[in-house]
Amino acid sequence: MAEFLADLPRYAFLQYALLAGVLASIACGIVGTYVVTRRITSVAGAIAHSILGGMGAARYCQVVLGWSWFDPLIGAVLSAIAAAVVIAMVRITARQREDTVIASVWAIGMAIGLLFIFRTPGYNEDLMSYLFGSILMVTPDDLRLMGGLDVLVAVVALLFYNKFLAVCFDEEFARIRGVRVEAYHILLLCLTALTVVLLVTVVGIVMVIALLTLPAAAASHFSRKLWHMMVLSTLFTVLFTTAGMALSYGPDLPAGATIIIIAGAAYILVVFFHQAFYRAIRAERG
Repeated sequence: MAEFLADLPRYAFLQYALLAGVLASIACGIVGTYVVTRRITSVAGAIAHSILGGMGAARYCQVVLGWSWFDPLIGAVLSAIAAAVVIAMVRITARQREDTVIASVWAIGMAIGLLFIFRTPGYNEDLMSYLFGSILMVTPDDLRLMGGLDVLVAVVALLFYNKFLAVCFDEEFARIRGVRVEAYHILLLCLTALTVVLLVTVVGIVMVIALLTLPAAAASHFSRKLWHMMVLSTLFTVLFTTAGMALSYGPDLPAGATIIIIAGAAYILVVFFHQAFYRAIRAERG
């Protein structure tokens, strides 16, 4: 950690990585709270893995077709939104089992991505960065795109805070009160899709769900209001990403994996001490 702190003022790539972690944490704290309370972790997982198709297609267009503007992150955004809308619409209109739809989107997205990766010259070498994160390779263009997505996610999530609150905790009551539950469910999935794209840069496709849910799940043990949970989840995510980068920098460990290990360990400790605390209270009263 001392080496990371010493090099942070000197190297721009570390500063970019730190800023990327903060930007991703804002959307993660807000949307992760909705994902945990709404219990749509599996949907978020399908969206996360389906974006490999969009990234693979974008990189193919860059290398083979010469579309230099078509950044893989743009492809990730498009495929994530498409996956979110498909899952929501099939569930609403076709009345299919949600787990079947989720599994289909998950598998098809990954398969499309692998096909494009196979057909793109020299692209296989970059696959690991998308699967397991490449936060130390973040560029100023990536930061600008992440910042734009961050603002969009935060504004929409907070603007419709009460509607999302009703949909997450009591869907039937919200429908009786005239809330368009299906429309807000689709909107929430789209916000989840954008947040997943932000987090892929930090920890990669494989571990994105852990970072989306663990901070929010830990925060839920300390808060009784949804917005308190959002703030605390955001702070936890900033702490986990910063600590993960700092601890992995000196030993040259994967930053994404280190971040997830720290987040997982923190969540387990929170659950353990929370249960121990309430057992002690019940013992005193009993």
